[in-house]
Amino acid sequence: MSAIRTAVDEERFVVTDRLTRKLQSLGTPAFRPEESEAGSVGPALLCPIGPDDWALAAEAAAAQGCRWAAGWGDSQGESWVVNALLEKSGDYLLLRTVLPPGRNDLPSQTPLFPGAARPERHTRDLLGLDFTGHPDGRRWVRHQAWGEREFPLRPDFPLAGCPPAVTAPDRGYGFASAHGPEVNEIPVGPVHAGIIEPGHFRFLAVGETVLNLEERLGYVHKGIEKLAEGRDPESLAQLAGRVSGDTAVGHAWAACQAMERAAGVEPPERALWLRAIFAERERVANHLNDIGAICNDTAFAFGYYQFSRLRELWLRDNLRWFGHRLLMDRVVPGGVAVDLPEEAASGMQAAIAALRRELDELKPILDEGTIFQDRVVGAGVLPERIARELGCLGYVARACGIGRDVRERAPHAPYDRLGVKAVVRGDGDVAARLYVRYGELHASLDILEECLRRIEPGPLRTDWRNPSEHAEGLGLVEGWRGEIATYVRFDGAGRIARFFPRDPSVFNWPALEKLILGNIVPDFPLCNKSVNGSYSGHDL
Repeated sequence: MSAIRTAVDEERFVVTDRLTRKLQSLGTPAFRPEESEAGSVGPALLCPIGPDDWALAAEAAAAQGCRWAAGWGDSQGESWVVNALLEKSGDYLLLRTVLPPGRNDLPSQTPLFPGAARPERHTRDLLGLDFTGHPDGRRWVRHQAWGEREFPLRPDFPLAGCPPAVTAPDRGYGFASAHGPEVNEIPVGPVHAGIIEPGHFRFLAVGETVLNLEERLGYVHKGIEKLAEGRDPESLAQLAGRVSGDTAVGHAWAACQAMERAAGVEPPERALWLRAIFAERERVANHLNDIGAICNDTAFAFGYYQFSRLRELWLRDNLRWFGHRLLMDRVVPGGVAVDLPEEAASGMQAAIAALRRELDELKPILDEGTIFQDRVVGAGVLPERIARELGCLGYVARACGIGRDVRERAPHAPYDRLGVKAVVRGDGDVAARLYVRYGELHASLDILEECLRRIEPGPLRTDWRNPSEHAEGLGLVEGWRGEIATYVRFDGAGRIARFFPRDPSVFNWPALEKLILGNIVPDFPLCNKSVNGSYSGHDL
């Protein structure tokens, strides 16, 4: 393995060295370290192993303290290819196994990595792979829209499917139950009194105290992975920006990064700085929205109005300077679609200064609001141990003292020149998740000012060149909710053969089931908003 390392990389591959040596000691097929292209997928070191060693590999990874970061399946000919992305201290390792024709079972890694539970169920439901030893055999994605032997992501399944005239009600899902004269079962959703997307929450409570919460998501399966097949890079970037509308920049950047790595395309310097500007503006807009929404769920109307007003002004500037409030389709393969207008360079500096002043004025109001503090301090506490077990990301993890941030731990350009430091708190409650967001607002404003100082004139886009058949890439971007991991593989015509985007919400949604325990039912909206998982980013 040392043959593929440089002196600069020496420290980064320490963890993957240990893990790979352990895997090789198990008798797994060793990759050829002298062939660097065969030994990596983007920033992740590729480690092929045999199917029978899949569980042993998980044991080795768990023993090294790795985080299970993503998992997906891929159909190639008559064989299934299954991937698991692992991370520790900014190093990434991609475990890969190939199931021979006729075999569709693989040991589950969920017993060692609880965060793998829903992704493995997703792969099982869409591809028909069987993860033996998985603790939950219930459908997760398909609900009742497909038959028992229909798997929508298989190559022979039509994009539109074969939907019945009326889909059967999903009444057979086996929610956890409890019995007793004082135990109440409270169903919430999937249809909500508002414009949010559908999700079902089943509470068990004694009086108002929550004993158990179980989520049921996946009601709007959009078919993103199937829709991506056969698209050209430009079209895939557009689709990626719509995985979760509030993360248009983050998902598009991760998809473009993956495609560019597969094709060997380097975006121009100016484009990289503009991408960072777009990403930080997206982070600011969403944190302002969430802080206001948390205020709203504590009946603190003044805070809700003020942060909503600040977000609206910020989004109007996006529209005025870059042509779209949510910055959709601004990140494209090879660069960016729009430049920084001359009036934006000075106008953005003034807007940053104005927002910073208002944030400084509002924070003491939040800090000194007795009723507000009574609601957020100590509510929805997520222990650090559980956050680590689930693989939580973004502000959910950082509020528990876990400093996971791609911009710091595995920085890509231009963040590798910015010295970003994760904003971390240790209490793990609603207040901690709010104040991490507050700290990240100031950090993003600092980053934006640095980007404006360092951006230089230059081209916005590099000419695209089609990658070779089976070329693959992995994109890793710190979206505003946390780490986004995106995988792409190309066919022989330069079009997409496989696209898998993993939103951070996949690992943060399960945390909501844990942090609500022992709280009262009326605090659920507050706890839910403090996590603010994306239904759309989850329901591919």
